[in-house]
Amino acid sequence: MDPVIVVGAGPVGLALSLALARHGVPSVVLDGGDGGIEQRAARTCVLHPVTAERVPLLGGARWAAWRTGRRGQAVRRTELGAPASPVHVQQYALERSLRAALEREPLARIVTGARLEDLEQDGHGVLARTRGPGGARWRGSYLVGCDGARSTVRKLLGIRFPGRTSVERHAVAALRLELPWDGEALLHHDLPGVPGEVVARPLPNGVWRLDWLLAPRGDLVTPEELLDRIRGTLSAWCGEVPPYELLDTGVHIAHQRLARHWRSGRAFLAGDAAHLLGALGTRSVDEGLQDAANLAWKLALCWHRRAPQELLETYEAERRGSVGARLRALDQALPVVRGGGGLRTLLPGGSRGRLELLTDGHLGRGALGGPPAYGRSPLAPAGDAVPSAVAVGTDAGTPVPDVPVTALDGSRGRLWERIGRDLLVLLVAPGTRVWDSRHWLSAGLMPELASVVERLPVPAELLVAEEYPGATAHTVVVVRPDGHLAAALPGARTGELRACVDAVRGALLAAADPAGDAAGAADRA
Repeated sequence: MDPVIVVGAGPVGLALSLALARHGVPSVVLDGGDGGIEQRAARTCVLHPVTAERVPLLGGARWAAWRTGRRGQAVRRTELGAPASPVHVQQYALERSLRAALEREPLARIVTGARLEDLEQDGHGVLARTRGPGGARWRGSYLVGCDGARSTVRKLLGIRFPGRTSVERHAVAALRLELPWDGEALLHHDLPGVPGEVVARPLPNGVWRLDWLLAPRGDLVTPEELLDRIRGTLSAWCGEVPPYELLDTGVHIAHQRLARHWRSGRAFLAGDAAHLLGALGTRSVDEGLQDAANLAWKLALCWHRRAPQELLETYEAERRGSVGARLRALDQALPVVRGGGGLRTLLPGGSRGRLELLTDGHLGRGALGGPPAYGRSPLAPAGDAVPSAVAVGTDAGTPVPDVPVTALDGSRGRLWERIGRDLLVLLVAPGTRVWDSRHWLSAGLMPELASVVERLPVPAELLVAEEYPGATAHTVVVVRPDGHLAAALPGARTGELRACVDAVRGALLAAADPAGDAAGAADRA
């Protein structure tokens, strides 16, 4: 089959291409630029730990704690252990590491100077035309627009992009200096002499990013005004202005937009082409990387003809639903955080104050910042297909915890290290970590379960764990390739395990609609 065409060589497009390569799917990344990466120290992104685990990172800082303050007084300090601490990285460092990883992948190709001009679709693929020095015609099995807020793909597909402009504005500066909170991030509201709120977040090599909230629509921030903010803030924190090196400045503007559709035939939208957010500490790059993780394994199963085309419909259902819920939470939280407070009772945990809500966004918690959950996913196994499914410590459709695991070859590691390639089948078997794998491979449930996993219609890896939150011994936990829990079963029940996998790969969706479309019928497994 033809490769997948990825339009746009930002973090989302590069991550999608890398994920496809890991699934054995070739891709071509059309980069409208010259391949250079603009090194802006003040342009950074914050990633959930599970997101950071899936992408190659050269650098990045984990925060030891999160502090909140008001009017010169400390309000709260939240300790952050390694599993829960977000990763703060400069975007150029993320892009550089992704490009380096792609250069080692024979299935991935980046074409510079290739600006998309037009695209056409038929029942078997997509034809893209580019202009510029790299002008050419590109034939692909699918096409994904990761080309940013002004997406050419979205415009060519005629998809609307409604929403609000300039919801928040922040003046931003990257400084190299020493602050009293080594490795700890800080949010301070009403700091004496500094209007509004200021956030300080550490980066590697002694660099800090500082953000000051501005009026959503107002005058430009002059260099003199920004220097006054820097000096006033540092003086309020340190008693005097300490020595610092100003590396970069800018103004970050957060919009709220959501594309009406994320799929049109064999073309898809991801990242900023599909959604814009970023107010109250929400993470636009992380959401885009979640798009890539969700779409990559579904495209791969369809590309390899191991799943019906109906599986691709669930990308929009899951990801657009998740981002839409985030934007609704933002709409409810903004009046509380920015004044007024009339909608406080509508928020989950409605008694929470503005500093707590801001902390949720920055730390990746609650409705504003928590990891995506697909509890109402079309891929959730129905009760009649898997009647004996059991409840564990994580709900179906939510990310799985990073528990220690052992592979069948005896190698040991963490569950998150295995996410991103095949379906994972995890047997909870207390005591197995004490023994060499050859002693338990032929004991108990293992022979039957290994045989079932080997015959599944999609690639799957069988792992063993001493424990999983809320799971009893002999529980079988099924984990999707994007790290979300599909279901938990009481033991190696062959029929129910196969039914669970059929639900995850969309086979039950196809069975519910036997007519389908012509392209879907041709590609069904």
